[in-house]
Amino acid sequence: MAQRKTLYLCLISDSVGETAFKLTQAAMAQFPEIKPIYERYPFVNTKEKVDSLIQVAVEKNAIITHTVVTQGLSEYIQIEAANHELTAIDLLTPVVRSVSKRFSLAPTHEAGAVHHLNEMYFDRISAMEFAVLYDDGKDPRGFLEADVILLGISRTSKTPISLFLANRNIKVANLPIVPQAHIPDEIYQVDPHKIIGLTNDPKVLNNIRRERMIAYGLNPDTSYSNMNEIKNELAFAETLYKKLGCYVINVSNRSIEETATMILERLGLDHY
Repeated sequence: MAQRKTLYLCLISDSVGETAFKLTQAAMAQFPEIKPIYERYPFVNTKEKVDSLIQVAVEKNAIITHTVVTQGLSEYIQIEAANHELTAIDLLTPVVRSVSKRFSLAPTHEAGAVHHLNEMYFDRISAMEFAVLYDDGKDPRGFLEADVILLGISRTSKTPISLFLANRNIKVANLPIVPQAHIPDEIYQVDPHKIIGLTNDPKVLNNIRRERMIAYGLNPDTSYSNMNEIKNELAFAETLYKKLGCYVINVSNRSIEETATMILERLGLDHY
């Protein structure tokens, strides 16, 4: 086997440099016959630092890749690299300029702005954990902390809608509505605007519940799937919704995504 050729790569960033590293690494994965040596230089935010790194790159005949958004610095890297007959690849500026031109917007030139996306990721994980913790009314205290509360009788898609919304950083608690069951006092302490009542058509519920019982290998003809019982549950839920003064959505023939979008629009929350 032929010996792999060595290539030094000088990775410059005015933040931590993860973007430069991942993009450069992805490109080098296309050349298994080359052994890349990555030399990472984070938090480069002055021309003096660039000058010293250019000298390092010259000594090792390195290719420079950079993700620098500090105003004027990426251009300086390109000019100095060219003056020393080095290859320098600006990984961000072409995209930033194209977007800026299309929408007539000025970029922020904020180093490390991409890491705000990571913060959003952790917020999403937190929202998912919240949805699981406060699913099916496990802890009424969650109603006071939630962005939205979903109420509904069995098989009105409370849990899947909760998880869909949680994936958009919305903290959701849900409560199953059962006739004659105690409604937690906390529900009455919540702004009705944050409460969504879910309902469904009796025939649709009957089919869903029968199929669920069959899937479990059980008799489908029980009080759970009885049409009169279903109508009683729906009537009880409707009375509660009127008492609370909450917004009601019939989930029949609606996808989880469609129902979730209606909820987000009702609440005036961003969804991305």
